[in-house]
Amino acid sequence: MKICKINTSMKLVAAALLFSLSHGVYAATVLKLAYAENSEPVKQALQYIGQSVEQKTHGEVQIQYFPDSQLGGERELVEMTQVGAIDLTKVSSGLLESFSPLYGVFSLPYLFKNQEEFYKVMDDPDIMDPVYQSTETQGFIGMGWYDSGARSFYMSKGPVKSIDDLKGKKIRVMQSETSINTMKLLGASPIAMSQAEVYTSLQQGIIDGAENNEFALTIARHGEVAKYYTYDMHTRIPDIVIMSSLTKTKLTPAQMKALQESIHESVEVEKKAWKEEMDKTRDLAKSQFGVQFFNIDYAPFKKAVQPIYEKLKSKPQVYALYQKISQVSQ
Repeated sequence: MKICKINTSMKLVAAALLFSLSHGVYAATVLKLAYAENSEPVKQALQYIGQSVEQKTHGEVQIQYFPDSQLGGERELVEMTQVGAIDLTKVSSGLLESFSPLYGVFSLPYLFKNQEEFYKVMDDPDIMDPVYQSTETQGFIGMGWYDSGARSFYMSKGPVKSIDDLKGKKIRVMQSETSINTMKLLGASPIAMSQAEVYTSLQQGIIDGAENNEFALTIARHGEVAKYYTYDMHTRIPDIVIMSSLTKTKLTPAQMKALQESIHESVEVEKKAWKEEMDKTRDLAKSQFGVQFFNIDYAPFKKAVQPIYEKLKSKPQVYALYQKISQVSQ
């Protein structure tokens, strides 16, 4: 009787095992992806990564999301990626300049003539792979990029129609050495502060203006306190999807390939969504916020910042990358 019970138990275990194998029941590898506040196109692209990698790996790899600064701002997220507390995040390449000087090239003013030139460079693996790998010893690598638009000026008291309109104006910039130097050369007084402080600072007159893409006017509602947006498109600073170096130890080569493919595909998803959403955003900024848009000749602006390129020669690695970009964009 006892033997019968043992045999029955073994049969049940065997049946459960066969069921598991035949129905794909197993413990999936769950990767944590956290991000700060972002535009809708970026959110769509990040969601696509999870859907795609789960499909490509038949559920072996899944993404757990921590959206909208639940785990902190971009710098905190980079630091968490470095130690493997999260596996993936998306941050501005402007921030990554403090981790690798190569990322600073994307903060160079008037580097790209237009969006097409920018896309051509960013999609070139010969240019981008060395940049992505430059932070590996610091605990993370780049995996892909997203369009973050062109940064232009928006002001609270009057538009920028010429370079003279920037003289003495207090302009909010990111905490980037290149961005700060650019504003100084344009005659403005750069004020480095977090994005969260900009609205109140514009409202109270602490700053006269800021520089960002058009989403800042609507998503951050800066259009309520800054009604003049001037297209000089001084920088196109991409967002970068980064992955913890430790995450590679969790994945098989096939799973790693599936993740990389999913991220590459998400770039195209973001590009398409960016264009559609940007058109809506401009219309919304005009109709709901009353923002006026201005186009200018930015040749005098470009001429004023040339000393930045002269000083770049003292940074051989960054200068070599700049030259490579210049060759591709010609």
